Amino acid sequence: QVQLVESGGGLAQAGGSLRLSCAASGTFFSINYMGWYRQYPGKQRELVAVITSGGSTNYADSVKGRFTISRDNAKNTVYLQMNSLKPEDTAIYYCNVGATTYVLRDYWGQGTRVTVSS
Repeated sequence: QVQLVESGGGLAQAGGSLRLSCAASGTFFSINYMGWYRQYPGKQRELVAVITSGGSTNYADSVKGRFTISRDNAKNTVYLQMNSLKPEDTAIYYCNVGATTYVLRDYWGQGTRVTVSS
């Protein structure tokens, strides 16, 4: 099993910054991809950013140039540095990890709320 603990959400003003962290723990052979999704009320979760074990990244168009995803493999932790925040970034952010125990599976964090005031 894999447990994910998120931190770093909260309130920021437009133009400000926040940094999200997600630490994975438990029993697994390897962590493949690590990423962040966000969810608006009444909407499906959408991809914000993902990083592979090799360091390749992919971003939603809406956050390109403002958000940066990174990972510390030694700590099994993924980060999302969010700069130039906009009110439309207000959402619940979920950490997503693909980890291999006996098979590759998706794991989700509990979600952390980000609120950006105008």
